Amino acid sequence: MEYGKLTFQIEKILQERGISKNQICKDLDIPRSNFNRYCRNDFQRLDASLICKLCWYLDIEIGELIQYTKN
Repeated sequence: MEYGKLTFQIEKILQERGISKNQICKDLDIPRSNFNRYCRNDFQRLDASLICKLCWYLDIEIGELIQYTKN
C-alpha cells in the first residue's frame, strides 16, 4: 500500500533566497553528494541532524522544508 511521499522544498527555498548549494554545504559542513540527494528527493531515510541544520540555517519550520503528499 502506498502512503504518500515526502518532498523537500530545498531548491525552491534556495532560489528564492539567492543561496547557492555550494554555500549552504560549506556553511553547514554537509557533503555535497548527500545534499544533492535531498534536493532531488532521492532518499530512503531522513537525517534528523541535517533537517535541524537546514531549518536553523534557513530560519524556517520543518513544514516549510518538507511537504507530504497523499497518493
